[in-house]
Amino acid sequence: MACIAFNTATFLRCSIEKPVLKSFNRDFSSVFFTLTHKLKTTNSLWCHGVIRESNGLRSSFSLFKCFSQTSEQFNSGGGDGVGSSENNNESISEEKLVVLVIGGGGREHALCYALKRSPSCDTVFCAPGNAGISKSGVATCIMDLDPLNSSAVISFCRKWGVGLVVVGPEVPLVKGLANDLEKAGIPTFGPSAEAAALEGSKDFMKKLCYKICCNRLLMIPQYQTFTDATDAKKYIKEQGAPIVIKFDGLAAGKGVVVAMTLEEAYEAVDSMLVEKVFGSADSADSRVVIEEYLEGEEASFFAVVDGKNAIPLESAQDHKRVGDGDTGPNTGGMGAYSPAPIITEELKSLVMRSIILPTVKGMSAEGCKFVGVLYAGLMIEKTTGAPKLIEYNVRFGDPECQVLMVRLESDLAQVLLAACRGELSGVSLKWSSGTSMVVVLASEGYPGDYKKAKGTVIRNLEKAENVAPSVKIFHAGTSVDSDGNFIAVGGRVLGVTARGTDIEEARDRAYQAVDQIDWTEGFFRRDIGWRALPQKQLTNKG
Repeated sequence: MACIAFNTATFLRCSIEKPVLKSFNRDFSSVFFTLTHKLKTTNSLWCHGVIRESNGLRSSFSLFKCFSQTSEQFNSGGGDGVGSSENNNESISEEKLVVLVIGGGGREHALCYALKRSPSCDTVFCAPGNAGISKSGVATCIMDLDPLNSSAVISFCRKWGVGLVVVGPEVPLVKGLANDLEKAGIPTFGPSAEAAALEGSKDFMKKLCYKICCNRLLMIPQYQTFTDATDAKKYIKEQGAPIVIKFDGLAAGKGVVVAMTLEEAYEAVDSMLVEKVFGSADSADSRVVIEEYLEGEEASFFAVVDGKNAIPLESAQDHKRVGDGDTGPNTGGMGAYSPAPIITEELKSLVMRSIILPTVKGMSAEGCKFVGVLYAGLMIEKTTGAPKLIEYNVRFGDPECQVLMVRLESDLAQVLLAACRGELSGVSLKWSSGTSMVVVLASEGYPGDYKKAKGTVIRNLEKAENVAPSVKIFHAGTSVDSDGNFIAVGGRVLGVTARGTDIEEARDRAYQAVDQIDWTEGFFRRDIGWRALPQKQLTNKG
């Protein structure tokens, strides 16, 4: 049986401890993006499990019934979204949802944090979770539940009445966890294995986008795919440097090399195709994508997708390189802020019309209906200001998720359920004003060998969070030792997040909190937000 770890006090909280469920905001006067103008409303949608209510247990399909009837009331223009319908006299405030979050990093900590604040959410589980998630009380961590064991996950969901599964990392998605959960009747926010190939294979993603229309709009860099190192090097020599070398499959955010010289490019090809650093030694199908180098600013663009409709989230800007000034190798992300000033409302509309929605439509036409988060890695070209799609991911970004979740004011659980149901049309999201920023603390040696930092104690986290009410520390690679101290066990370890009225205030609070943390074996970038900040402030911080 799965072991419920660390914080047993959070186990199955009674629904009476939760606030009254807020109405789900469908603002049909607001701008939203959809592939169809016809709103689909249903009387009910069965979902597996039970919902824990103040008066006991019953089947969780009633949440969907109330939810869909409420949306019908909005569609007909009546009511304020809270009142009862003719077919349901029970108060929607009694409905409480049990959610399972899959993953154990900073992204999942942020998702648990947002779900915990969702009025419709009764209990949050996280598998496997981490020490920070457990100690914070935002979720009950299930340490020995293997996310790659679909049968075990399904059994857990049935036993504890899970009405929604939110898959954080890409690997379980590519391995087909969402497929198996959907077959078992468990609503799952995350794409099928077939749709997850958008991230699982860069070659697949580019071929699809060229096919559906993005190439017609010149929004994808020119590229070629190779399995043979000699052929790849020949092409590189013809194209010249700088040039971008990408491993075709999953590589934990470290499979991209921006080679400024031919020698760097050749070395990257040998590493991926000959030494096979991202695959097994006997793998015969390793591929690299060699892509034209683009000069400009990278930005992260997220949209929640229900298979046919998509709504954009707030923008964010990541910092991929390990060192200040965007130097050194790529990482999973060393910091981020939201919103990203470079993503204007005009640019957001262009990306939705020309990149996101054509992709959603194209995936559906290919028989790979996409449900989940579509994360477009964009390059805003320096010369033209036009966006180019450099990659797709099929989950929330990390650390971008952290800066988004602290700004989200909508009920996240209901939004994700709406996506699972194909009912995003007309949904609008509410965000806090101002800016949020996260600074990542990583183990010395990351993204290379960081063994020396493993097991080292991290102190003063509580003191850091007390710098300001808006400061929140999300854990990624932490555990606890026998004395109850937090210790480092991963490459990226902490995400120190703060909000402010503007980027200057958010940055000041984040770095003030970082300065309180006592961890000599850790490091962080000191220039997060440099693109959006006046140069004088960067000089002062340096």
